[in-house]
Amino acid sequence: MDTLHDDTLTLYDEAFASRFLLGTALYPSPTVMQEAIRVAGCEMVTLGLRRQNPAAGDGDAFWQILRDSGCRLLPNTAGCRSAREAITLAQMSRELFDTPWIKLEVIGDDYNLQPDPFGLLEAARELVDQGFKVLPYCTDDLVLCQRLRDAGCQALMPWGSPIGTGRGLMNRYALETLRQRLDVPLIIDAGLGAPSQAAEAMEMGFDGVLLNTAVARAHRPPLMAEAFAEAIRAGRKAYLAGLMQQRQTASPSTPTVGQPFWHREGG
Repeated sequence: MDTLHDDTLTLYDEAFASRFLLGTALYPSPTVMQEAIRVAGCEMVTLGLRRQNPAAGDGDAFWQILRDSGCRLLPNTAGCRSAREAITLAQMSRELFDTPWIKLEVIGDDYNLQPDPFGLLEAARELVDQGFKVLPYCTDDLVLCQRLRDAGCQALMPWGSPIGTGRGLMNRYALETLRQRLDVPLIIDAGLGAPSQAAEAMEMGFDGVLLNTAVARAHRPPLMAEAFAEAIRAGRKAYLAGLMQQRQTASPSTPTVGQPFWHREGG
């Protein structure tokens, strides 16, 4: 097990000191985004090719900030609704950003933005075969996650709840099952709205947290990014330390057996 002094997140044989991955959309300004990335201490940020067009020089300030951040870029296929569309966008992202990393999204439902398990698995298989380092955004379904792992995905990103809802970990049983049954890094992606929820995920043994809306839409995004970073570190430390077991009955924290009996004389 990792120690507190050498506790790195390993994804596709690459070590990261931070377990906090941050999205780059929705911020009120590029400057605010830059400060949020800095105080978060993250080493990987996501970005969408559809958000701006770097090949055409759109949003030069945005792209320069990402280059200057020193973070590894994790392009995503957000907005894709078929395996073929996601594969094509991943290929374009690899050429533009010169990286094999990809956050794979194939959305199957417009109402809750739930991933399409069939299209996701199809795209993951093909992209892994093409040499991509695929991080699939998926539901907490055990069988789907097993199939993605078997397809060659060396890390998975199950949701805590639907994107942008802030509802936290809606199905603890399913998430705990994933952690117990899968031997690959698991990063909670989507649905977290409060630092306490991120700490809870880390206490359960998840390997990292990816989020965007909860920070970008905060009244003070950099301060919220810092709060999430501290919560993620605290949750990880608690997991490594070992949480106490819950009990049905009370148990005194100060035992009386074997303790000296102090009495007052003369009264």
